[in-house]
Amino acid sequence: MPYSPQHKRDTREKILESARRLFNREGFSGVSIEEIMSEAGLTHGGFYRHFTGKDELYAAAVRQFLCQKKPAAWQRQRKPKAMPHALRVADAYFSRAHFDDHDGCCPLIGMTVQRGSATAKAAYEEVVVQLVKVFEKHLNGPKALTKAREQALALSALCVGGMVLARNVGDPDLADDLRRAAHAAVLRTLL
Repeated sequence: MPYSPQHKRDTREKILESARRLFNREGFSGVSIEEIMSEAGLTHGGFYRHFTGKDELYAAAVRQFLCQKKPAAWQRQRKPKAMPHALRVADAYFSRAHFDDHDGCCPLIGMTVQRGSATAKAAYEEVVVQLVKVFEKHLNGPKALTKAREQALALSALCVGGMVLARNVGDPDLADDLRRAAHAAVLRTLL
C-alpha cells in the first residue's frame, strides 16, 4: 500500500529540516546523505524517493529558508512596525540570537558551497538576491540614491561577511565587536 501524499510531504519536510540544520553546522561537504537521513529518523534508502541527490537537497534546503512558515526566533519582529523593513532585517541579521543560532541561521553564513553544483549555487544566489533586494528597495525610497544597487550589494556583503568573520574567530569579545561594527556600518548607510 503506497504512502499518502501528506505522508510523503511530511517525510520530505523532515529530510529538509535535518539537511538545513546539518548543512548549517557542517557545510555542504561535511555532511553525508546517511547522516541527514539518520538525523531525520529515516533510513538512507528512502532518500531517493524525495531527491535525486545531495545537490538537489542542498538547493531545496537553502530555498526553504526563504519560504519558512514560522520564522526563527532571531527573525521575529522586535522593533515597531513603523521602522523600515531594511532596518528590521539588519537588526535581526546582526542580533546575538542570529549569531548563536547555528541550526536556523541564514544559509548565507551557515552553508558554504565552494565545491557545490550549479544547482546548489543557484539556490544560494537566490538568498543573496533577496537580501540585496531588501536593501535596494530601502535605498531607492524617498532618498532616490543613484547608486542604490551598488550600496545594496555592499551592505549585503557587509552583513554576510561580518557574520562569517564573527562566527569564525575564537575570541567571543572580538566576535561581538565584529558583529556590532558591521551592524553599525550598515545602519549608517541605511539611515
